[in-house]
Amino acid sequence: MPWIEANGASLRYTLTGSGKHTLVLVHEAGGCLDSFDEALPALEKEFRVLRYDQRGFGFSEKARELTFDGVVADLAALIEVLNISTPVYMAGCAMGADFSVGYASQHPARVAKLAIASPNIGHNGARSAGSLERAAVVEREGVRVVMQASHDRSYPENMRALDRERFKRYQARWVCNTPASFKAQAIMMSTNDLTSDYPKITAKTLVIGCKYDGLRTPEKAQSVAKALPGSQYLEAETGHFMHLETPQLFVDTVVPFFKG
Repeated sequence: MPWIEANGASLRYTLTGSGKHTLVLVHEAGGCLDSFDEALPALEKEFRVLRYDQRGFGFSEKARELTFDGVVADLAALIEVLNISTPVYMAGCAMGADFSVGYASQHPARVAKLAIASPNIGHNGARSAGSLERAAVVEREGVRVVMQASHDRSYPENMRALDRERFKRYQARWVCNTPASFKAQAIMMSTNDLTSDYPKITAKTLVIGCKYDGLRTPEKAQSVAKALPGSQYLEAETGHFMHLETPQLFVDTVVPFFKG
């Protein structure tokens, strides 16, 4: 897999598949481009697919400090350096939905269609204290000490039961995150509020509420849909990480939207 310099960072990426449109996939917190592995073969049949590791994660350049606008600027620079000049399709889940919203609101003419699962709206104040406390524990003791508690919320038992080996692969990858980047991401998101960004989005948008998401409930996703006049809303039988927990459902949901 190649690396490329974009916005002052070395980013790992892949650009595969074929099709008239480029689909940009934006991974979740603590994830990487491999998070979309199981969905990729079906997506590659329909689109040219861009995946990348965000700064601080996967095999991209690591960081002790992150800013939301900086992560969005990384994506903008990556798309520019790769000479992708036509408006893209974009899909993100969980925190990947947040960065997708950031890009689509800051560069509205560059996004033709947007699909976001488990998006956020409003201030993170209600969760920030706990997130920052966990980040401090991770910095002292490592990522593994918070893994069970974190995944009990984000990857519930009924989702694990669908494919135990898939869940084990997810855990094995997640625990390899660096404590510094984990903490930096928690600090970055603790004060983030996307409420004012939604009205700036002009792309045709699909908002997906995830029935078994205890972190970002379907009610929160519905609030996002209300903030996006003309957006399409649906509720899916999945958890916080739709693309990971139910990759075929992710494909079956977003492909018809993008092709419609």
